[in-house]
Amino acid sequence: MNVKPIATPAGAGAPPAPAKKKRLILLLLPIVVTLLLLLVPVPDGLPPYAWHFFAVFVGVIIGLIFEPLPGAVIGLTGVVVIALCSHWLLFSPEQQAAPGFKLAGQSFKWAVSGFGNSTVWLIFGAFMFAAGYDKTQLGRRLALILVKYLGRRSLTLGYAITFADLLLAPFTPSNTARSGGTIYPIIANLPPLYDSKPNDPSARRIGSYLMWVAISAACITSSMFLSALAPNLLALALVKSITGITISWGNWFIAFLPLGVILILAMPLLAYLFYPPEVKLNDEVPRWATRELEKLGKLSRNEILLLLLVCCALVMWIFAASWIEPALAALLVITLMLWTGVLNWSDITGNKAAWNTFAWFATLVALADGLSSTGFISWLGNAGGSLMTGISPSVALLLLVVAFYLLHYLFASSTAHTTALLPAMLTIAATIPGMNMQVFCLMTVTSLGIMGIITPYGTGPSPIYYGSGYLPTGDYWRLGTIFGAIFLALLLVVGYPWMMMIFG
Repeated sequence: MNVKPIATPAGAGAPPAPAKKKRLILLLLPIVVTLLLLLVPVPDGLPPYAWHFFAVFVGVIIGLIFEPLPGAVIGLTGVVVIALCSHWLLFSPEQQAAPGFKLAGQSFKWAVSGFGNSTVWLIFGAFMFAAGYDKTQLGRRLALILVKYLGRRSLTLGYAITFADLLLAPFTPSNTARSGGTIYPIIANLPPLYDSKPNDPSARRIGSYLMWVAISAACITSSMFLSALAPNLLALALVKSITGITISWGNWFIAFLPLGVILILAMPLLAYLFYPPEVKLNDEVPRWATRELEKLGKLSRNEILLLLLVCCALVMWIFAASWIEPALAALLVITLMLWTGVLNWSDITGNKAAWNTFAWFATLVALADGLSSTGFISWLGNAGGSLMTGISPSVALLLLVVAFYLLHYLFASSTAHTTALLPAMLTIAATIPGMNMQVFCLMTVTSLGIMGIITPYGTGPSPIYYGSGYLPTGDYWRLGTIFGAIFLALLLVVGYPWMMMIFG
């Protein structure tokens, strides 16, 4: 029997015209914004080359927000454009006239300076840890163990999901990989056991509750650990570059610890009260988790090795930072993972997410450093600080933290938010007499994870849970507002006094 092929319409497979038009607009938007800023008169007191650098920087941020191309491409484009035009974008006439100054060589050194930043390498190293969790299935095993012992009741199942994320967070710098790539695939199997279906009234039986707990847990743990969210590490580099303050893994953890413990213990219960599941009890989920664990079998050699190695890394990050650079500790552990066979070299070279993030953050670090070296940040700080005249340092600190938190509504990326706003906030705070910069830095950087809860696009895994079919748009915005307000209030009421007591 001969079957005639179905005729394919001309242009089939190509993006529809409206999609092409939208993409073209998004591609042109960063360029148009940059050109418009370049045409704006240079503000008083700011060197022209610093304003020109800022114009390109804003174009990069616009590109990161709308992402017509991958973030790494946007960042690399900005760095290359500035390096090529460095005679009027990056270096002052005085620098260029200095004896022995070679423009081409200095431009290239600046362009690749981010790739030598230790924080960028720490981000890369943590991605390799996450690859180990995925390859050995240790992450899946830990999550299933918690579900097995805590999954009989809906509330305790919520705690199981939260503790699973908590166990993985210190070693997984991408909350998208941790929550979207490890937690979500496991809990997506649970609602059908309760006859809870997506995009259906039955979603509220239990699926909606589980999905909200999972995304909330990802946001909390992203703030709890320095190494649990990639922008945390970027923020660390920006803080050190702009203020000279170094925040260690241990200082970060201690600063957020009381607030983190309260949120971890209270969040599943709060979700149970504000968004209660219809099903309270089910014996099938622990049985399912038991069957899945039986399929995994006993702990493998590589799982045991990985567990030992990540514990060693954690010990070095907390207790040995003064003897071994944290990034070097991560590279040491990766080397041991390669020698012991936990990972192989193809796992390193084939990890596209890690290399993409590595390139992305390296370029952003260079761009942020350029804002400082051109003098734009100091000018902005003086201008912004004048607006805070007459306000007490403690009130100014809290106002800036609240503004930094709420402005996240404008960003679909924690990275773009960090790159665009953190340098400005740090500089403004530094101009206020009596400001405790150590506490201010800790307050702002530890808010980066929890602020992701406020919108369906607020952090990496948000679109995954929003698109699961269990969290309708109205519910997501309502819960985001409620939980976002609770998280912010606790940061101010619990986090601020604690940080002032410890670091004041």
